[in-house]
Amino acid sequence: MTTAAQKFDFDNSYARDLAGFYAEWQGAVAPSPEVMLVNADLAKSLDLDPDALKSSAEALSGSKAPEGATPLAMAYAGHQFGGFSPQLGDGRALLLGEILDTDGNRFDLHLKGSGRTPFSRGGDGKALLGPVLREYLMGEAMHALGIPTTRALAAVTTGESVHREGTKKGAVLARIASSHLRVGTFQFFSARQEWDKVRQLANYAIARHDPDLMETENKYLTFLTRVADRQAALVANWLHVGFVHGVMNTDNVTISGETIDYGPCAFIDAYDPKSVFSSIDRNGRYAYGNQPVIAQWNLARLAETLLPLIDPEDDDNAVRLATNVIEGFIGRYTAIWLQGMRAKIGLASVAEEDADLVNDLFTAMEGQEIDYTRFFRALAQAALANPAPVTDMFKDKSAITPWLSQWAERLMRDPQEPAARAAAMDKINPIYIPRNHLVEEALEAAEKDDMAPFNALLDVLRDPFTKRDSLEKYALPAPSDFGPFKTFCGT
Repeated sequence: MTTAAQKFDFDNSYARDLAGFYAEWQGAVAPSPEVMLVNADLAKSLDLDPDALKSSAEALSGSKAPEGATPLAMAYAGHQFGGFSPQLGDGRALLLGEILDTDGNRFDLHLKGSGRTPFSRGGDGKALLGPVLREYLMGEAMHALGIPTTRALAAVTTGESVHREGTKKGAVLARIASSHLRVGTFQFFSARQEWDKVRQLANYAIARHDPDLMETENKYLTFLTRVADRQAALVANWLHVGFVHGVMNTDNVTISGETIDYGPCAFIDAYDPKSVFSSIDRNGRYAYGNQPVIAQWNLARLAETLLPLIDPEDDDNAVRLATNVIEGFIGRYTAIWLQGMRAKIGLASVAEEDADLVNDLFTAMEGQEIDYTRFFRALAQAALANPAPVTDMFKDKSAITPWLSQWAERLMRDPQEPAARAAAMDKINPIYIPRNHLVEEALEAAEKDDMAPFNALLDVLRDPFTKRDSLEKYALPAPSDFGPFKTFCGT
């Protein structure tokens, strides 16, 4: 007996409240859509039926809009690698509708790879199976690591061949987000000096993400601060786990503070603040260590769009107020990053010298080809008076020995018992991350209709902190013959 397709209880506030901010559109008809993967846990949290979703290939591919949907392509602009494009928009995606969960929280259901839209700029609007599965995998890994992110609800094959330096399988990603509002959404209307629409958009964003600000004085300035705070926490969390987004354009910066668009992203193996994986980031603009400064730059672009709202009567005052928020960003980021780093190295208390201690650690690690994830996992053993798993990672053990002595002295002034400290460290320092070589192995197998490596890796990444028997290969860095890793946007 075939399960009936999922019925969605949509409440489409974006379509209803923001006329003129999008193009109503219908996805391309897929020749033979088939639901390949359903995220059962996510579906249940949204009060959706995983089995019914498996029978919803037409809806989840964009081929046929389900009842209650108002499919639309969102308009936005963006700075891409520093250069401004006044019109980007959803060139290969559709906002299908919004879902309310059982607590009344609102989520977008968004289709990526559903065909051309009025914003496609000559592209075919399609997505490849590999990048769709990469985003599925990365989103679930980030969610398990406790980092705000868009998540895949389903992956759907289209039965269509897509041409990208050869012919590859087409697919659509159905993803969930608190919203798809971006810095670039504000830039689209600001660039056209449509200030009434900027105000309308800001009011919508505040009502959706910061409703407590609706009646506050100068809510737009406080809104800017809230967005900056969310981005500070997000980027700090990225650096805590060694994540490189790879394409931090302003159209990929969410108002909600969620990670979005896992194109040329990767996790570092050997620690190097200059780590870059994107094939098009030739100058290292979005390198691992640059991400906080780029986040500040992106937020300055948002601030520019809000100036006429922050103080409509005094331009200079608006600039002064917004500048204070932007200039304070690195301080907010650093405080969150340092607090997280304290926890990673086993500190529950605060001391003035902690920043120097953490920075000295990274100085010791540079040039030693230290695996970032394995180092912090091993540090829990050093906290139990077994430093060998740490020192053995170093080509030059004398590079880390002085730091270990400083750290041991600092631990003596921390209130935790050693066993409790090590256990706490293991709860925040993952043992399993999406290792680049394993991701590539899983995607290559999936292209050949073998989903076993992908499913096995997905299962491991959904519980990244618990060491499990027979999973040693998932905790190891790439073999020496893997070579330099490069990622691509996958468009």
